[in-house]
Amino acid sequence: MKLSADLEKAFSDQITLEFEASIVYRQLAIELDAMDLPGMAAWLRHQADEEIVHANKFIDHLLDRDNHPKIGSQEAPSVKVLTVLDAFEAAYAHEKKVSESIRELYRSAESDGDLDSRPLLNWFLTEQIEEEATVSEIVGRVELIKDDGPGLLRLDEELGQRPTRSTEG
Repeated sequence: MKLSADLEKAFSDQITLEFEASIVYRQLAIELDAMDLPGMAAWLRHQADEEIVHANKFIDHLLDRDNHPKIGSQEAPSVKVLTVLDAFEAAYAHEKKVSESIRELYRSAESDGDLDSRPLLNWFLTEQIEEEATVSEIVGRVELIKDDGPGLLRLDEELGQRPTRSTEG
């Protein structure tokens, strides 16, 4: 079943937001690379790649339903990072923004009577709970560590162990 024009636009807006999230994570990775924290930077780069996987899931959903996804314009992210905590707080804030957008997309699909989007959107609702919990935990650990050099280096090493995934999902 083809999506309505309004719902197609809402899905395209979500695709744009997923690509924006990828760019935000890439910028945060640059900031932490500049602080000589390669493990944290690698974790953020992997997160950026995962956001592209998410965008691709939405794109595939629209194409499979005979709709035409469109990526909207994006601006360079305006994230100010002076500390590790700044970087992960920015990541957490963006995850919360994405979560709310997906909830709104779910509400729109429900309002439109689009039952076929439920499996995809349910997957994303679960995924966003995990995403927020993961980044929130990192924020909490950084708050505990504060500016303790050895603690930051241990966390940097741990986050650098994250397995890689392809952007093709």
